[in-house]
Amino acid sequence: MLIGSAIAWLIASCIFWFFSAQVLDFLIRSLPVQKLYFYSPAEAFMIRMKLSFILGVLVSFPYLFFRIWRFVSPGLFKNEKGLFFPLAICSIVLFYVGLAFAYWAMMPIVLRFFVNFGTDRLSPLLSVDRYFGFVAKLCLGFGLVFQLPLVVIVLTWMRVVSARALLRQWRWVIIIIFSISAVLTPPDAVSQIFMAVPLCALFFASAVASLIIEKRRAKSGGNGGA
Repeated sequence: MLIGSAIAWLIASCIFWFFSAQVLDFLIRSLPVQKLYFYSPAEAFMIRMKLSFILGVLVSFPYLFFRIWRFVSPGLFKNEKGLFFPLAICSIVLFYVGLAFAYWAMMPIVLRFFVNFGTDRLSPLLSVDRYFGFVAKLCLGFGLVFQLPLVVIVLTWMRVVSARALLRQWRWVIIIIFSISAVLTPPDAVSQIFMAVPLCALFFASAVASLIIEKRRAKSGGNGGA
């Protein structure tokens, strides 16, 4: 399983290498700055290599999930299969949505905010390596925190938590969300706020979905839990 997944990742990465320049230019065009720069002879090569590997992971991940599913599905009960597969698909979709939201919705706002602190004699000269390091951490953080609805729904389905209890503790949840955002984002208040606000919205949406699950469980006589 691991060997096949690694081969798929390497093949996808090699294919993306030939298009890495076009992809890099496409990503840079969405920025509020005109250009990025590299400061060492190997920096441009390395960033295109990293980009190819990252895109290879993103494209080959569904295949890795399929291999994992084939491996674990024979050991699952029928009701577990009915829950695991759609939740896993939703998890993948939410991860990609988190990445896209971070890059195309949040990054332009964050960059424009910081770039505007320049003056007539103080202009931004952004390193492509540091820029994409900043972006990678932010996008990965968003991809992970967008899993919150699934976590809440699964815990509710397993009767570990109650949706009503979560809503009663919403103040503490918001504090936890802002704390998590401070850890997962670069050390600036703007990035933390832009992660925390959609995460709070996801939490309340998750709580509403959990309430619906509990009501359906009550109507069906309390069955369907773990």
